[in-house]
Amino acid sequence: MLSPLEGEGLRGDGTAKWYVIHTYSGYENKVKTNIEKMVEYRGMQDLILEVTIPTEDRVEIKNGQRKVKTRKLYPGYVVIKMIVNNETWYLVRNTEGVTGFVGHGSDPIPLTKEEVVRMGVEKMRIDLDVETGDTIRIIGGPFEGQMGIVEDISPDKQIVKAKVSMFGRDTPVELEFSQVGKLN
Repeated sequence: MLSPLEGEGLRGDGTAKWYVIHTYSGYENKVKTNIEKMVEYRGMQDLILEVTIPTEDRVEIKNGQRKVKTRKLYPGYVVIKMIVNNETWYLVRNTEGVTGFVGHGSDPIPLTKEEVVRMGVEKMRIDLDVETGDTIRIIGGPFEGQMGIVEDISPDKQIVKAKVSMFGRDTPVELEFSQVGKLN
């Protein structure tokens, strides 16, 4: 195995992108912890920015008890935001439990913006041009096609609280920015 200083020179283009690492099944948390420890130990926080395991919470009801279970969306994979160079590639590739990057041979292939959002790794920020009191059209979700009046906007949470008329009554609803369209 080549050391990070030998070989074919600098990898990547110097910008931080999301990559997928393949791990032994069940080693995802250990790989994440080990990479984070090595990044801190070597002072590489500016090169390896984030290590994450995409998960989702599921509510299970057993014997009348509600339990929230966290499940891995992609068992055997860890997602990492990093600037690829020989040093970072070497650190990740030689972490115990890592079998390699997803990509061609030794070259990791970065995820596209669409893949990152679809995987739930990073939320796409939406700038919504509405104000309290504006009338909006709901373009997604269970209230699609209805109109509402904006009561509150939370840009950090990307949520709009609006009143929607249902069965002759104003009902408060919470909508994600992606579910809302402004009326012209």
